[in-house]
This record gives sequence, structure tokens and C-alpha cells, in this order.
Amino acid sequence: MELDAGYDSGAQPRPEGHLVRADYTLEGGGSRIAVARRHAVAFLDRMRTEYGLPISQRVRDLTELVVSELVTNAHKYALGPVLMQMRVGAGGVDIVVWDSDPAIPVVRAADPGRAGHHGLEIIKKVAERLFVEREPVGKRITARLALVDIPSAA
Repeated sequence: MELDAGYDSGAQPRPEGHLVRADYTLEGGGSRIAVARRHAVAFLDRMRTEYGLPISQRVRDLTELVVSELVTNAHKYALGPVLMQMRVGAGGVDIVVWDSDPAIPVVRAADPGRAGHHGLEIIKKVAERLFVEREPVGKRITARLALVDIPSAA
């Protein structure tokens, strides 16, 4: 079901063509958000040094932001472990987060007066694609970021 441009519920991201992937289990506790960010940055650093991929500071920063938002939501709303997968290919960087909560998140309309609940709204703005997939247990959310910075028109 298409919820919004760039946000798919039930659509399958195409993992084929990915050069490298890494899987992480993020145990309970508030530190898992920081741990997830460290894993993501280390993964991107490895892609730059071992594979020569052009990972800019902007891509690193956006990856950390998306990881923070996805893992924070999983930490807040799901019991048990959170699984994170990082994938890199010609199409970009995929950040995949699985949690056990079956509720599909909703991207809310922009509201500068609302305190909190802006995570998916932010991700939707910075990601090329945002996929939500129901799993037999829980859900899997994939955010795809461009690997190469696109110069601004200004």
C-alpha cells in the first residue's frame, strides 16, 4: 500500500546489487542507540577505506540521524532486541531496522508546534525511499540514502 511519495508499506526494497552488508543485534537499554550509531559510522568508514566508496561527511551525518531515529522508535515502542542491518550498493546506503512491535508507524503531517514524534517525518525528508514491511513477528523499516551528495541548485 502506498502511503505517501517515498514511503511504502509492504513494498519490498530490492537488496540485490548490494556490495556489502553487516548485521547487528542491539540488546536492550538506552545505550543501544549510541551503539547503533557507532556501528553505522564504522560500517561507512569500512566502505570508504576497504572499497573506496565516496562516503561524504553529509552521508555519514544523515546515516547517523536516520539510525538514531529508527533505533529510538524501536527502543521506545518494542520489547526485546532490535536488529539493524547496513547495506551499501550502487543505489546507496540502506539502513534496515527490525523490531517486534507489529504496529506500522504513521508519518504525521508537518506540525512545528508538536513536541516530538517527528522521526519518520525527518527520515522521509532526507531518505530517497522509506519502506515498511510487516514481518511474521514485528516489522522491518528500510531507509535508503543516496551514496553521493547531490549538489544544491543554489
